[in-house]
Amino acid sequence: MEPPLYPVAGAAGPQGDEDRPGVPDGPEAPLDELVGAYPNYNEEEEERRYYRRKRLGVLKNVLAASAGGTLTYGVYLGLLQMQLILHYDETYREVKYGDMGLPDIDSKMLMGINVTPIAALLYTPVLIRFFGTKWMMFLAVGIYALFVSTNYWERYYTLVPSAVALGMAIVPLWASMGNYITRMAQKYYEYSHYKEQDEQGPQQRPPRGSHAPYLLVFQAIFYSFFHLSFACAQLPMIYFLNHYLYDLNHTLYNVQSCGTNSHGILTGFNKTVLRTLPRSRNLIVVESVLMAVAFLAMLLVLGLCGAAYRPTEEIDLRSVGWGNIFQLPFKHVRDFRLRHLVPFFIYSGFEVLFACTGIALGYGVCSVGLERLAYLLVAYSLGASAASVLGLLGLWLPRPVPLVAGAGLHLLLTLSLFFWAPVPRVLQHSWILYMAAALWGVGSALNKTGLSTLLGILYEDKERQDFIFTIYHWWQAVAIFIVYLGSSLPMKAKLVVLLVTLVAAAASYLRMEQKLWRGVVPRQPRIPRPQHKVRGYRYLEEDNSDESDAEDKRGGGGGGRGDGVEEEAPPAGPRPGPEPAGLHRRPCPYEQALGGDGPEEQ
Repeated sequence: MEPPLYPVAGAAGPQGDEDRPGVPDGPEAPLDELVGAYPNYNEEEEERRYYRRKRLGVLKNVLAASAGGTLTYGVYLGLLQMQLILHYDETYREVKYGDMGLPDIDSKMLMGINVTPIAALLYTPVLIRFFGTKWMMFLAVGIYALFVSTNYWERYYTLVPSAVALGMAIVPLWASMGNYITRMAQKYYEYSHYKEQDEQGPQQRPPRGSHAPYLLVFQAIFYSFFHLSFACAQLPMIYFLNHYLYDLNHTLYNVQSCGTNSHGILTGFNKTVLRTLPRSRNLIVVESVLMAVAFLAMLLVLGLCGAAYRPTEEIDLRSVGWGNIFQLPFKHVRDFRLRHLVPFFIYSGFEVLFACTGIALGYGVCSVGLERLAYLLVAYSLGASAASVLGLLGLWLPRPVPLVAGAGLHLLLTLSLFFWAPVPRVLQHSWILYMAAALWGVGSALNKTGLSTLLGILYEDKERQDFIFTIYHWWQAVAIFIVYLGSSLPMKAKLVVLLVTLVAAAASYLRMEQKLWRGVVPRQPRIPRPQHKVRGYRYLEEDNSDESDAEDKRGGGGGGRGDGVEEEAPPAGPRPGPEPAGLHRRPCPYEQALGGDGPEEQ
């Protein structure tokens, strides 16, 4: 048993409470005995405990952000899926809403969700810099909760505006999530190697790629949680809506072709899918549960997620000028790495939508019925969640292996689906559907974890990460918009587009890796120097310099200091120079509080 770090008061022995001979007690005791340092204080042990608590705090942040994102997306997908199925049924529309035009409202709602993110590149970096990464996550999750709340009263003026607001929040939410997980990996490295940081100095940048192992682990954790959201979204379907659905012999009665021979989405599907209409009271209970889960996600992000940056770093990030913040995402197009990754960004959006609409609807529901839709998506979700751990193979294998492996798996599945047309109302091939959904989830997991980890490794500068993840998720939103426009295309055309995009993405990515291996230096836009209008106590310390790490390195170490940093006091004695330094010093905080400008007023 190890002895306690601090002895118990009054303990006997050499460290006990016994009076030492010759030392007066009470009021006569020396001052050092009363206010001096504790004689048994172990500074190294306290420092170790402090940074262990910091590392545990980072792990708590990652788990809270992952759980919050899972609950948010699960509630959103589950509600949207249940809402679209209910609104599809003709009897439900006529009995519950009459001639209100519910199909038109649903089409405008889907348009708001899919079209609005196209403008996200214009405002996402500004919002993230203005609110901060954590608060942007919280506000975006709150907008998802707002979308859930509007389903209590389904009208045009509630559903469509909330759908537009949700479309505006999609890219900011996932850009801030990706930025947050990357920052947590960097902070965990700092807290794990605090001794090296002390030796190198606060302004010295860590070695490039040093946080990569932690980033791989954190992204694997995040996407293991996130892909479970597709399974969580099926809980309302499994435990509530499936009890009201007709079987496949009724819903698929007029369906003639499925899979690669199908056109559009579920051509010939029966217009009535509900045997009995769910009571309004039961619907309110289900929506209340979803609303409570959305509110829990907000509390997780608000209460358990810590800040991604220090307060002075937040000030530095937004002090580069709002015009520069607006322009920098467009200026990053100069970087050949991003240009080569754009096809992969687009394919990343294609493949998720194809799993939810192509495999689940065009191959699954079209052949085995609507009542098995939930189980197909659960198979996809569990496969993707379990395979997210495979992203950890990047700790031992070369960097391109996970991404190329996921692309290769999707290539084989796409070619197989191109030649397969399942027969409607036949259940003998259902195991093939479940296997295809699970394997597609494995490829999706390798794709998502590989891309997010790659961006976090290529762009380590904290001044760029929000721009990079904004570009990534904006291209995903563009891909989702393209899928929305081409929803009526034949399945073979969709598979050809998917196949061409996949091959182009893999070839472009390997070309990028070849350029990096040859030592081609990417051209990155310069991040402007922070311009602070406020001078205060935050900038008096050298540790809280206004200067970013990249600028400090270009300026030759610690020589350059921010505009708001107070100059060091001159040493005593005469100082060489033609003019005295005291007449041109900046006012100290006490003089600022009094409203004076120091010696310059005199």
